[in-house]
Amino acid sequence: MPLCVQYPLLPEGAGTGAQSRLAVSAAKACMTTDFDRTTRDETPDAIIIVSLQGVVQHWSPGAQALFGYTGSEAVGQAMHDLIVPSERADEESRIRQTIAASGLSKHESLRRKKDGALIYVDVTGKAVRSAQGVCDAIVFCDKDITLLKAERDARLLDARFGKLLESMPDGLVIVNATGRIVLVNSRAACLFGYAPAELCGVPVDNLLPPRDHVIAAGPGLSGVRKDGTEFPVEISRSPLDTGEGLLVATAIRDMSERKRSERTLQEKNAALENANLAKDRFLTGMSHELRTPLNAIIGFTGTLLMRLPGPLTGDQDRQLKTIQASARHLLSLINDLLDLAKIESGKLDMLIEPVICQHIIGQLADTLGPMATQKGLSLRSDLPAAEITVHTDLRALRQILINLINNAIKFTETGGIVIRLSARETGGSRWLDFCVSDSGIGIRPAEQVKLFRAFSQIDAGSTRHVDGTGLGLYLSRKLTGLIGGELDCDSEFGAGSRFTLSLRAA
Repeated sequence: MPLCVQYPLLPEGAGTGAQSRLAVSAAKACMTTDFDRTTRDETPDAIIIVSLQGVVQHWSPGAQALFGYTGSEAVGQAMHDLIVPSERADEESRIRQTIAASGLSKHESLRRKKDGALIYVDVTGKAVRSAQGVCDAIVFCDKDITLLKAERDARLLDARFGKLLESMPDGLVIVNATGRIVLVNSRAACLFGYAPAELCGVPVDNLLPPRDHVIAAGPGLSGVRKDGTEFPVEISRSPLDTGEGLLVATAIRDMSERKRSERTLQEKNAALENANLAKDRFLTGMSHELRTPLNAIIGFTGTLLMRLPGPLTGDQDRQLKTIQASARHLLSLINDLLDLAKIESGKLDMLIEPVICQHIIGQLADTLGPMATQKGLSLRSDLPAAEITVHTDLRALRQILINLINNAIKFTETGGIVIRLSARETGGSRWLDFCVSDSGIGIRPAEQVKLFRAFSQIDAGSTRHVDGTGLGLYLSRKLTGLIGGELDCDSEFGAGSRFTLSLRAA
C-alpha cells in the first residue's frame, strides 16, 4: 500500500487478524482528517515514522523540538545516523524486528540530539500493517524523560548509598549517561553553593567553566559556584554499577587552600631565588675586586722574603711570612667563595674529556708532597700498573682531590697519607675509587654529620688550630655531584680517616 500513515496512535490490539485490519483502516481514515493533522502537529512528543530498515519517512514538529533536526534534515536519514548513539544501534535494530513481529514495543533508551547532548526517552513503537498483515512501517513516539529518570535514580541511590555518600570527606556527584546529576552529597552541594535538591537533573557541565568541559578529570580544573564565582578543584571519576544502569561517581576536592599555600610557597621561593642571585652577584663581584690587591700583597711579600730589595732582620722575616700566610689564606677563602657562587648559580661549565687517573694522581703527589714533608709526613701513591682512563671534568677532579689531600695533610700530625686507585664492579657497573687515607686523629661520629656542610669545621681537639675556610668538603661534594660521582667518608676517632671519591668508569 502507499506509505501515507503518519500517526502512531493506533487502536489498542492492532496486531493480527480482523483487529489488525481494523486498526490499519482506522489509521488510514484518521490520517486524512484535519483533526489528526492538528493532533499530530501539536503533540509535544516526537512522532517519527520509519521504514523497516530504520530510515525516517516522517518527522513531526515535536521531533524537531526534541532533537533539534528539521523535517528536511531528518527525512531520508537512518535513525542510527541521526539520533541513536552508536552503542545503541544494535539495540535499535532488534527493537524494529520485535515490533515487526509482535506489533508493539515500549522501552526506555538513550537518544542523541543535534547538539550532541544525550537524553533519556520513553519509546512506544507500533507496527503499521497492510491489509495482508505485512508490516510496512513503524511509528515511534519518543517522550523526554531525562529529568524523570534522574529523579527516579536519585531516590534509588539515596536509599542505597545515602548514608555512605554523606560520610565522604570530599564532595561527591553522581552522574548518569546523559551527563545529568542524579545525586550529590551535602559536601558537594555546599562547595557549589546549592541546596542538594537543586542539583538533581542539572547537567554536570554547569558546575565547570566551558574551558574545562572537555577535560574528564585531574588537577588544574575549576568549579563554578551558583553565584558564578570560580574556585580550583581536583576531580576524579569512577564507574558505579547500580544494577539499574551504569553511572559515574565524581569526587570533587576544593583546592583553594592548597593553591593559596602553593602561591605563598612560590612567592617565598622566588624571593629566596632573588636573594641567592643577589648573593651570587655580590660574591662574584667582590671576589674579583678582592683578589687583585691580594695577589699584589702576596707577590710583593714574596719579593721581600727573597731579599731582592735587600737584607731582612729576623723580626721582619717573621712578620712578612705572617702577612704572606694570611694573604694566601684569605685568597683561598675568596677562591672558594667564587667557586661556590658559580656552582650555586649554575655557571660552572663542565668539560668532559678522557683523563688518565695515574697521571693526575702523580701530578698532585708531586705538587703537595713538599707540604707533607715540611710536617714530617709521608705522601705515597698506591696505583695499578695498567693505565686507567675516566671521562670527566679534569678541573673538577683535580679540585676534589686537592681538597681531600690538603685536608689529610692539615689534620695529620704523625704518620702519613696514602692515595689509592682501584676499580670494582657494582650492580653491573664498573666504578673507580679514588681513596685518600691518613693516620690522623680521626673524626668523632657526632662530628661526621657536619663534614659536608658549608662553613663548617670539625672539633678535632689538638687540630683546632688548623686554618680552614670550612668550604673545602662542601665544594668537593658539590663538584662530585656535577661530574656524576659519589663522595663518602669512613673515619674512626683516634685511628685516621678515609675519604673516597667514586666515579663511573664508563
